[in-house]
Amino acid sequence: MKRRLLKSICIILTAAMLTACAAEPVAENVLSPESSEAIVTEESTESSEAPEAEAASEISLKDDFYAAVNAEWMEIAEIPSDMPYVGGFTDLADDVEEILMVDFGKMLADEKEADNAALSNFIAFYRLAADFEKRNADGAAPLLTYMERVENLSSLAAFTKQWTEWELDGMPSPFALVVMADMKDAATNALYITPPSLFLLDKSYYEEGSQMKEILATSFSQMVVNLLVLAGKEEAEAAAITADAMTFDAMIAPYMQSAEEASDYTTIYNPIDFGEFDAQIEAFDFTKIYQEILGQIPDQIIVTNPTYFEVLSELVTEENFPVIKNWILVQTVVSLAPYLSNDFRLESGSFSRLVSGTAEAVDAETSAYYLASNMYGEAAGEYYGRTYFGESAKQDVTQMVENIVTVYESRIWNNTWLSEETKTLAVKKLNTMTINVGYPDKIDPLYEKMVPVSAEDGGSLLGNGMKFTRIVKEDNYARWNQPVDRSAWSLSADTVNAMYSPLNNSINFPAAILQAPFYSLEQSSSTNYGGIGAVIAHEISHAFDPNGAKFDELGNLTDWWTEADYAEFEKLSQKMVEEFNGLEHAGGAVNGTLTVTENVADAGGLACALEAAKLEADADLEAFFTNWAVIWRQKATPEYEALLLMLDVHAPSALRANIQLQNMDDFFTTFDITEGDAMYRAPEDRVIIW
Repeated sequence: MKRRLLKSICIILTAAMLTACAAEPVAENVLSPESSEAIVTEESTESSEAPEAEAASEISLKDDFYAAVNAEWMEIAEIPSDMPYVGGFTDLADDVEEILMVDFGKMLADEKEADNAALSNFIAFYRLAADFEKRNADGAAPLLTYMERVENLSSLAAFTKQWTEWELDGMPSPFALVVMADMKDAATNALYITPPSLFLLDKSYYEEGSQMKEILATSFSQMVVNLLVLAGKEEAEAAAITADAMTFDAMIAPYMQSAEEASDYTTIYNPIDFGEFDAQIEAFDFTKIYQEILGQIPDQIIVTNPTYFEVLSELVTEENFPVIKNWILVQTVVSLAPYLSNDFRLESGSFSRLVSGTAEAVDAETSAYYLASNMYGEAAGEYYGRTYFGESAKQDVTQMVENIVTVYESRIWNNTWLSEETKTLAVKKLNTMTINVGYPDKIDPLYEKMVPVSAEDGGSLLGNGMKFTRIVKEDNYARWNQPVDRSAWSLSADTVNAMYSPLNNSINFPAAILQAPFYSLEQSSSTNYGGIGAVIAHEISHAFDPNGAKFDELGNLTDWWTEADYAEFEKLSQKMVEEFNGLEHAGGAVNGTLTVTENVADAGGLACALEAAKLEADADLEAFFTNWAVIWRQKATPEYEALLLMLDVHAPSALRANIQLQNMDDFFTTFDITEGDAMYRAPEDRVIIW
């Protein structure tokens, strides 16, 4: 059986919105399209009910609750060779992947009909992705057009002159534009400008003294050289191109945000008068660019990283253009390689496999499925949702969400450190929240425009992918200065995750996560509340975490708290920082500042879900706490653990499970945990916010 490696992240800047997620994420720029298709191949060990707590193992619940509950699973679970970890979320994704690959395989073989235009387009693209005979025969040929386009650039002036078409065609650049909701006017879409991604994942890896700097640079460089050789370059030329690219990448690294800096995503909101910004960037004629892209000149542009753009004119110069040009060439080859032959596909994932400790790439068949389903996410997800997600389950989960919202409202009113003024606005935000369960009622019509050109008509996988990139970009730019579509979902229904969006104050629970052990109609109410209930309340809590708390009920970045209340909230949040900061894990230590938003959401979610569970007639707190530990079980490679400690806004799974339980009075009474037990924490040290 096969499962997807979830490539969700907790904080993402996309054309849609910023999101906060529940699942164990991989940092966005860690994985190439190839490696984001990684799977596991072992059988799931989960049952529809959470395991009995005392029967889990000989490890004492009083010493390490997470380890005791999950001991049997940890003993038999194996990390597959084509994946860096296995755990609760990947276990759950197993059946989803298997079901969809079977169904879509029948559609590929014309044994089953694709019953709408978007799904039909997906199947046509999937057919191109799965045709490795043609992909291998084509080799580098589909890539050469794009490489030549870069190599034909004669100067920085020549590059900037054609930048609009370059951007619309999805070619790499030292900066990118994106349209998304204006943080200060969340009903209207605004234009943002953002730096590119770094080759080596994070700014910290470029700093002197970084133990990973040389390893990562060597690995990435070798991958690039190998790809360029596959594309027809001599090895010496490939090495020179790569060296230039690494030089420019290192030049921009000091001006990027680290993972910790980016964890406060309100830092990306820096509106600047258009004229002022245009004058700041010497090499580019933004008046011309915006006129061509938007049809008019905006009054302002929102700069996500002012530090980078303040020095951009010093970095992007005619003198530096030779190395910039090779940086663009490398970006082009690395990003497009997964759409080529199997040799390109395998090589393009080598860096990701090294940094995550993954031994080998996924098989070609599965990689084709994920490449296609990632391109047509909503179309593939909508099929899964309407085919396999029952109406009775949707009604039951929706009722659970409503129950949790009611409990959350009560907890806000009964809060002892908030003023009545702030409580009123917090409840208003809570009751304004949009709740999405299962799958959306309609598919974005954009998918109907993404009609692939078949191989018989001369189409290639890469050519179609680039064509769709332009369609998506043109659609995104057309949304500028238009009302935000607040009904849009940011997670497809086949995604095993959940999310909160502060920019439209919405929570999203896709059909795929609404399965055991998170949720099942066959599980007890307490087991469900300890699983999906805690996830639901976690997402609600993101509305009141150190990031979400800065947005009002409509998604506007604004100060809606009283000054005194917000000061108290910051004190409590700092206690959460201190509770996790420096905790040892996998040979490293947790960064409490990096993980604070998720830890606050975990604490609030678990407390609220517990209260909701206690209101049920069949309340069973042992089952509740046990299933909380079950859903966070994970076994990972040392390399992946180290990567997450550096980049992930979530705390390690074992600590998410154990530390939050130690903040709850009912946990200690349920399992008779007292002073002297390793799981005990003194009442005065327990951190309670929501």
